[in-house]
Amino acid sequence: FDPRHYVGTPCYGFPKTGPHRLRFLLESVKDLRETLKKKGSTLVVRKGKPEDVVCDLITQLGSVSAVAFHEEVREI
Repeated sequence: FDPRHYVGTPCYGFPKTGPHRLRFLLESVKDLRETLKKKGSTLVVRKGKPEDVVCDLITQLGSVSAVAFHEEVREI
């Protein structure tokens, strides 16, 4: 969870993620974790800037050969 998604937008100060969307995200992550657990897997969830968190995870895991990501479209 990127903390920057829970502060106001630059133009009008509205939160990028409101309470209803946040509840949906949390419930979705919880459901995904439970589904993966039933299949013998797990879900890693972290809070922080992705550029920092991903780097830390790669260091912790040590055997990462590839990382895939997408970039959010920014307002001009």
